[in-house]
Amino acid sequence: MREEIRLNKYLSEAGVCSRRKADEWIAAGRVLVNGEPAQMGMHVTDADTVVVAGKIVKRQQTFKMVAFYKPKGYACTAYHGDESGIFQNFDLEDGLKYVGRLDKDSEGLLLLTNDGDLCNEIAKARNMHEKEYIVTVNRSITDEFLKGMATGVRIHDANKDEWVVTRPCKIHKRNDKTFSIILTQGLNRQIRRMCEQFGYKVTKLRRIRVMNIMLADMKPGEIREVTAEEIKELRRRIHER
Repeated sequence: MREEIRLNKYLSEAGVCSRRKADEWIAAGRVLVNGEPAQMGMHVTDADTVVVAGKIVKRQQTFKMVAFYKPKGYACTAYHGDESGIFQNFDLEDGLKYVGRLDKDSEGLLLLTNDGDLCNEIAKARNMHEKEYIVTVNRSITDEFLKGMATGVRIHDANKDEWVVTRPCKIHKRNDKTFSIILTQGLNRQIRRMCEQFGYKVTKLRRIRVMNIMLADMKPGEIREVTAEEIKELRRRIHER
């Protein structure tokens, strides 16, 4: 007898989206099951044909998470028309979704998983999960700059088309033009736009940590499996919230 599971969980395990987003798509009529519009709360099995936006999806039977050192110049996109997309240029498995994108000009640690719920929990700004970066700017760093960055900067949030003040953050000067910064939110090009408010231009930006998972000595383009110990600690931190 095939196992029946709720459709929103099925879509999450397929790496399509989180359960919450799946419910939104089901309600909007974007999901078909065996050729018919899906119903909220319905159950499916692996024998059913589930279609989202015209594409058949299958849930992943085994949880997977990888750490990837995204090099500068590559885009976080699965769109096949973009020749700079990470899925076009690196050996990343189908069904993996990136957790918290890095813009094309940035590099460093990118987590990818087939667990839509876990992806959503890490990415949610309200969960206050830490992401750490090392940033180089075009001129000498002053104490005023460090204080201003740490206490919050007024920038424009393009997604909401409104001005917001960034959350207070931890920042540490490493040398004359380089600092490390720990954020608990992920606004579009946030660090670059924060620096611009003080007249600085970012010349290099590298993410070195997402929660407990470190970039460490990985090389650009390298992919590694996230260890069982790392995943255990990651889930512990998520469930603390």
